[in-house]
Amino acid sequence: MKYNIKHIALGFSLSLGALVSCDYLDVVPPEQATASDTMKDKNTVLGFINSCYIAVESTQPFYYTTYEWSADEAVHSGEWSENCQKAAWGLYSETNAAGHWNACYNYIGHCHMFLNLLEQYNNPTGVTEEDKARWKAEAEFLKAYYHFRLLEMYGPIPIVDDRMPQSTLPGEFPGRSHFDYVVDYICNEKLSDENINALPDVGQQDDWGRATKSAALALKARVLLYAASPLWNGQFPYPDWKNTNYETPGYGYELVSHQKDPSKWERALQANLRALEVAESTGQRKLVDMDNLPTTIRDVPIPYIAGVDTSSVEGKEFARRVLMLRSITASDEDDNNKEIIWGVFLQGSNAWMTFAQCPPRIICYNEADNSWADGWGAINPTLYSVEHFYTNKGVLPDDDPDFPKGDERFQRAGILLSGHENVIRMNVNREPRFYAKFSFDGDDYSPLMKDGQPLTINMLSSKAQGYGWDQNGRNYIASGYLTKLYISPEIQYSGTDGSNNGENFAKPLFRLAELYLNIAECYAEMGQTGNALNYLNPIRQRAGLNALTESDIAASGRSIVDWVRNERFIELWGEGHRYYDVRRWMLAPQQLKAGAREGLNMLGAGADPTFEEFNQRTVIDQPFVWDNRMYLWPIDWTEISNDPQLVQAPGY
Repeated sequence: MKYNIKHIALGFSLSLGALVSCDYLDVVPPEQATASDTMKDKNTVLGFINSCYIAVESTQPFYYTTYEWSADEAVHSGEWSENCQKAAWGLYSETNAAGHWNACYNYIGHCHMFLNLLEQYNNPTGVTEEDKARWKAEAEFLKAYYHFRLLEMYGPIPIVDDRMPQSTLPGEFPGRSHFDYVVDYICNEKLSDENINALPDVGQQDDWGRATKSAALALKARVLLYAASPLWNGQFPYPDWKNTNYETPGYGYELVSHQKDPSKWERALQANLRALEVAESTGQRKLVDMDNLPTTIRDVPIPYIAGVDTSSVEGKEFARRVLMLRSITASDEDDNNKEIIWGVFLQGSNAWMTFAQCPPRIICYNEADNSWADGWGAINPTLYSVEHFYTNKGVLPDDDPDFPKGDERFQRAGILLSGHENVIRMNVNREPRFYAKFSFDGDDYSPLMKDGQPLTINMLSSKAQGYGWDQNGRNYIASGYLTKLYISPEIQYSGTDGSNNGENFAKPLFRLAELYLNIAECYAEMGQTGNALNYLNPIRQRAGLNALTESDIAASGRSIVDWVRNERFIELWGEGHRYYDVRRWMLAPQQLKAGAREGLNMLGAGADPTFEEFNQRTVIDQPFVWDNRMYLWPIDWTEISNDPQLVQAPGY
């Protein structure tokens, strides 16, 4: 049973269409006669609260077109021009704003409506006081989550905490509140102890995907981590940006604090420590590891790993660890994955996200008419990603004295096994997470994928996964690398008709490893290296790497902050964090600038290239750009025009 609340919610929300306004201030039309029907009995109220979750899916960061894929992790074919590419190319403006504004404010309004109707029709048949307390807490949790999604994208935002009367005048609409004020609103009011304690400790099989205590505490922990980060803690690059008409209580016209406050890191630390303690105790969460494997990999054979002798005991263990690491984002609660604290199950066209990531020309099933079981090859990891996963020594390739340097990385690794001869030295002697998340020329993408046999990637052939305009149009692999993220190792495509056994797993909005890394980051920023390592090392060791010591950090020439940030990049790669991380750390100007995204020479080498033509470091020819205005997303000009209290983000 997969996240039934979504199926209930989608159908139920259609019946509420007449009750919901599209205005972000939730100026709701007069109550309709059907309002009482939503509060008739327990089932109808349950359907209503479930419908309040819908924008969790519509604003999720996983689908391959979303804005969060605009960071330095990956690229798409330049011909696609998806939302993520437009974001990376700097094409969004106040007249072309898109973003999460409407979805989040609409469903904040949906939550207001639920709470108001539940109070108005106070005694639905079969509903207990405990039911009502939980539902109210869920609505407050969702209001917190939607305000946070807006906060991380737009910075200081209007707080809309109740329905606005029909008679509200434009000058009475709220403007942006100070960033810290919004943080306190989310953490102290919406995620109060009273609201959190009304939520269940763990989800049950018939309501996975609904809020729990652990989810609420994880949300609070992330909000406070972001608030302590450089962008919002003294280094905001626009010191003169202020409100002109609207004042935040206690802050006046100021929107962002420009003085560093070290106590924000302590506050974030305590929130994350509490979230982790509750998640691992009453929340029954546990890191996926070799002793508690998800059932999705139970019958998957040992995969081929480039450069690893999987006939040896050590090699088998390495390969099994790769499968375990793949399963973290390709399984869920049904499969004994206890690491996910809160997840979302994508539906409709979004359910084909994994298909979009699959390699082009997976298997020919009708050679007579040249029909293919065909993926699109989206989400192509950059060379920055490839070179910032560790070697098998647990250090960056540039810091490993035995790892090839410069162009030596693009030479053959000397593998003689048929189909794998073109593996380059870059792609051997790497840590298990490298093989769990990335695929490349000469790699076995998945051990059962091609009709129960491995699919070996061949980037040099236009009749396989290589560039070939006549065969695959715009669906070429722009960087020369593929990702395996979210695709289960058990997937099989039929050699008869191209069908597959793929499942659509819940994607992790919050998982336990993030809390470990959040705590490590807080301690690192506070200069407590030993404590930071206590939370960094469990994630490294789960990945099969040696624990770091304080002397390792001192000898590396890199700060503990650098180590924590890179570990976060690796562990949470592709899960929607990087877009916000490079901004809150203020690394975006160098990471996202023009010319910074590199790959192999897939496009330049053309169809059926030689090994040497393909394996060249190449700047990806797309109009990537960074401007400091891109720290914040623009608000659509119509919203600015309708609300004289509202100011535009700086630079737009």
